[in-house]
Amino acid sequence: MASLIQRFVWRLQYTALRLAEMGLQCFPVETNLKTARFVGGLLYCLDRKHRDRAHENLQASFPSLSRQAVQRLARRSCEHLLMLGVEVLCMPRLVQFNRFLDILDISQALPYFQELATKRRAILVTGHFGNWELVGYSMSAMGFHATSVARPLDNPLLNRHILRLRERTGQHIILKRGMAEEAVAALHCGRPLAFIADQDAGRRGFFVDFFGRKASAYKSIAYLAMEENAVIYVGGAYRTGSGFHYRLVVTDRIDPADYPKGVDSAMAITARYTAGLERTVRFAPDQYLWVHRRWKTRPPEERRSAERGPG
Repeated sequence: MASLIQRFVWRLQYTALRLAEMGLQCFPVETNLKTARFVGGLLYCLDRKHRDRAHENLQASFPSLSRQAVQRLARRSCEHLLMLGVEVLCMPRLVQFNRFLDILDISQALPYFQELATKRRAILVTGHFGNWELVGYSMSAMGFHATSVARPLDNPLLNRHILRLRERTGQHIILKRGMAEEAVAALHCGRPLAFIADQDAGRRGFFVDFFGRKASAYKSIAYLAMEENAVIYVGGAYRTGSGFHYRLVVTDRIDPADYPKGVDSAMAITARYTAGLERTVRFAPDQYLWVHRRWKTRPPEERRSAERGPG
């Protein structure tokens, strides 16, 4: 049970968020985005811990880039993160059923929407890239009421409020822990199932290549796709220009019917959707969350080598 101090901190955080949200409604979105970009640049300068992590991840992922180019990408990534936060808080006002196509260019993804309309079971895979919230929000606005798998926020007050924002257009959110039955039920009801699949999956994940390094990826997505014969679509929405305008791209379509059931196939599908995520990020590397610990868990062979030490 949370302590009195913890509950007080949660309440302060919630109040601060609601006050910020109220203030954002008083200005046009472009003004809010300019302010967020400035705050993001300031945060980049002040937060050394996350700045250094972003530099490390970017340098390892793009070894040919100069130090100055890495710093520019890291700063723009931080600016984009703050801009994304503003957009999420303003999304109910900005994304309306009659004008979401003014915000999101879906021309590249139209063939995939036509397939979704046939009610074939589908799993949508994206990462912490661009505006991942806009993907689910806009799909619901188009009538594809997706079910998204998410990790709850630590602050229950913030968690309830953000969930209400995310579900306002008909998107349904289920919690990652214990989600298996609900996920299968959603697929059986014809609802696309959406995952943000670029988080570290720990020692039990499949270790696959992501930007030239092994990263632990969730194996449950591949197994679920094979078990339920659900097509996996990999992609994301990235900002075009400096305002609230995005383009939706699909970088891979993976049909589990092309693979025999088994561990090797699950590994191959996991590696393939992770490669699709990498291609998605390369559309706009400055819009990826480089501060998160994507490569935290190392594969067994690296751990054994580290335990043995040099020589």
